[in-house]
Amino acid sequence: MAMDPRQVIAAILTVSMFAMLGNMIKKDHFDTFQMKFPATSHVQYDATKIAEKNINDLPTMRRAPWKNDSEALKPCWNKPALEEREQSTGFITFSFSNGPEYHVSQLADAVVIARYLGATLVLPDIRGSEVGHKRKFEEIYDMKKCMENLGGVVRIATGRPSEASMEKFVVVQVPNRVSEEYIAAKIEPIFRTKGNLSLSTYFPSFDMKRAEETEYLDSFACLAMFGTLQLQLELQEVVDSMVERLRTLSWKSNGWFVAVDLRFEAMERQCQRREIKGKKNCYNVEQIGIFLKKIGFDRDTAIYLTQSKWHHSLDALRQIFPKTFTKEGIMPAEKKAKFLSSESSEFEKAIDFYICSESDVFVPSISGLFYANVVGKRIASAKSQILVPAQ
Repeated sequence: MAMDPRQVIAAILTVSMFAMLGNMIKKDHFDTFQMKFPATSHVQYDATKIAEKNINDLPTMRRAPWKNDSEALKPCWNKPALEEREQSTGFITFSFSNGPEYHVSQLADAVVIARYLGATLVLPDIRGSEVGHKRKFEEIYDMKKCMENLGGVVRIATGRPSEASMEKFVVVQVPNRVSEEYIAAKIEPIFRTKGNLSLSTYFPSFDMKRAEETEYLDSFACLAMFGTLQLQLELQEVVDSMVERLRTLSWKSNGWFVAVDLRFEAMERQCQRREIKGKKNCYNVEQIGIFLKKIGFDRDTAIYLTQSKWHHSLDALRQIFPKTFTKEGIMPAEKKAKFLSSESSEFEKAIDFYICSESDVFVPSISGLFYANVVGKRIASAKSQILVPAQ
């Protein structure tokens, strides 16, 4: 099946490292602006070369680099009939964990395995960050849409069958982007013997060189990652209202807004680790503000931050861009009790992921799977403007 080359890029991005992004950027795929903080660097914007200079010496762009969405990609999947695979009586269970950026990968692996084994896939529960805290699938995602989208690919069950007790399910560790060879050698023998499996996906270090040499993208994994998960109606309406609020605030910029992934806990953890290794892959509030100002965004630009609640350290960014908001500043008041409470972290993660995927411009301040899968989703949906501060 012919595949749009941008879809391959999107797929690679979902599992690649932030630091390797520059090796994959091509003008046909998306525009980039690279800038060094705080020393000197080669700077590139839309194929225009700029001499090496300190950030403070760089000329300020007169116009913000807004652009319309690119051409939509062709679907990277097909949906053959179930009869093409021998069906078994066994079940595959798994759980979502760590946020939507992990959910898409966990679902992709589960679909590929269930399809290969001819097993029935049980829709997952959603595990929270606290031990013992979990939600039902339908509290965050649209169950009906998920079942419709996977129809013809695997059989779906909405819950564990009553006759299948926990003792009958064998836990199997599965590497992300599991291959057919791995399933045949490591998973199928257990399944044929035990009949029911409970999957636990882990994310090993990724070999970028090996990924660049891979030209075939499994259509079932692609369907699971890009064409299956949709937010449940109430949560989607909250996201839509927040996006609309940001567009209204940014009316002087034609309703376009910027989403910045900037979370203090993640920044503190990752920045310290990378500074020890001598790498600069995360940027603070002030550096992000200077970056956006230098490339042409004006004071009236609306900016969304993934930080849960406002913190005084964000004041430096609001001084440059007064219309800078976290969730609490733009969420409908009647929805805050449900979606911003201390037990709502899974809702907040979903809101961040989908707003960053729908924004007109996305700027990552730190690396990680959130960044990678947001970029993959954006490219797949033709929202290809991603501005990345360079090392």
